Amino acid sequence: MGFRIVKLPDIGEGVAEAEVSAWHVKVGDVVREDQPLADVMTDKATVEIPSPVSGTVAALGAEAGQMLAVGAELVRLEVEGGEAAPQTATPDAGVTVAPEVAKAQDAAAGQPSAALVPAADGLEPAPPVSRSEPAKPAAAPAAPEAKPAAAKPAPRASTPPPAAPASGPPRPPGEKPVASPALRRRALEAGIDLRQVRGTGPAGRIGHDDLDAYLAAPPDDAAPVPAGRAPRTAVEEIKVIGLRRRIAQRMADAKRRVAHFSYVEEVDVTALEELRAALNGRHGASRPKLTLIPFLVQALVRTLPDFPQMNAHYDDEAEVILRHAGVHVGIATQTPSGLMVPVLRHAETRDLWSSAAEVRRLAEAARNGLAARDELSGSTITITSLGALGGIVTTPVINRPEVAILGVNKQVTRPVWRDGGVVPRLMMNLSASFDHRVVDGYDAALFVQALKALLETPAMLFMEA
Repeated sequence: MGFRIVKLPDIGEGVAEAEVSAWHVKVGDVVREDQPLADVMTDKATVEIPSPVSGTVAALGAEAGQMLAVGAELVRLEVEGGEAAPQTATPDAGVTVAPEVAKAQDAAAGQPSAALVPAADGLEPAPPVSRSEPAKPAAAPAAPEAKPAAAKPAPRASTPPPAAPASGPPRPPGEKPVASPALRRRALEAGIDLRQVRGTGPAGRIGHDDLDAYLAAPPDDAAPVPAGRAPRTAVEEIKVIGLRRRIAQRMADAKRRVAHFSYVEEVDVTALEELRAALNGRHGASRPKLTLIPFLVQALVRTLPDFPQMNAHYDDEAEVILRHAGVHVGIATQTPSGLMVPVLRHAETRDLWSSAAEVRRLAEAARNGLAARDELSGSTITITSLGALGGIVTTPVINRPEVAILGVNKQVTRPVWRDGGVVPRLMMNLSASFDHRVVDGYDAALFVQALKALLETPAMLFMEA
């Protein structure tokens, strides 16, 4: 038997380290070739590391949530005909070593193991044997005289178990319980109705022992009576690892390095919703279902050529603005693991239904953990929406290095003054955030107003320029 070291491979993208986000094995597990060992996460995506050989897991190179450098030991496997294991890592190295591995390594290093020799009352470790002289055989111990085994006394309980209270009401209805003020306060703090506690003292007086017995085994027919709410003191510790750690780092980095400002405008989406419902009713069986997002994508495609500073990246280290001709729209998507942003690439080449189909495919891939690495990077502007939970106003955080993000809020029917009278209209606030280092407030206002004009007159979305 030998050992095979599985190192963290070069995942690409120029990364020098990755986070171990999840383990699929533990020490002692038998694994097959190509069986997943662990998930490691970079800034771009999560990569599954398979086992190159079959064997038994002898050690793990890190705990979930720890960072490992490329080339560092990820897993140590015990295999047939493998190489000899390297020297055992110290506990500070963060490597979990199986007992068999430590024993084999001790033997290889020439460390003697303590043998067990008979003693008068059992087994005790023998002193280590020097390698320079042979060990002397231990003398056989004399057989002790047979003595009747003395019966050991049974352990005595530290406190007698409380007697279970008798079932049924402890006193006639309407009779007030007799108890001291201190006991009444204790019962109040514990949320106990003393009318349900049976007293064993004179005249049915309730003592502390009676209350202890009730607390230990309250009767089944005791009706709960609200008598104050008990405080909750539990504290749950949750380690921030994996995607949640990436989200936290990116959000903190964006808020720290980007000069955010937000602009909010209300949009009358009555005509847009009527058109959407009509198109879904006419083509619902043969074409993808339309939501608001594909219409907003089409509005961006129409508007961005006049505002190229919005469809850009800002490299603040090199102090360079990269304006993109192609419109690659990030769609913020909530998944079971956290927020992800799959990318609708080259939205300028897609029509309404093609955009709807691609948005749906990307969202499902992200939620199911099937999104490819290149589908989660490269966006030039992002749309975020909470649907019916969107609230009145949001202030979205920019998806750095982008310089603009659009937030969709919920739609509400409100009275609106129109043509000399008050009429009900379906209104929606559009929240947009910009990087003030690149985008001026005046340009941001013009940009949002241009989007508003297209959304309020949706027929313009289908007109050729």
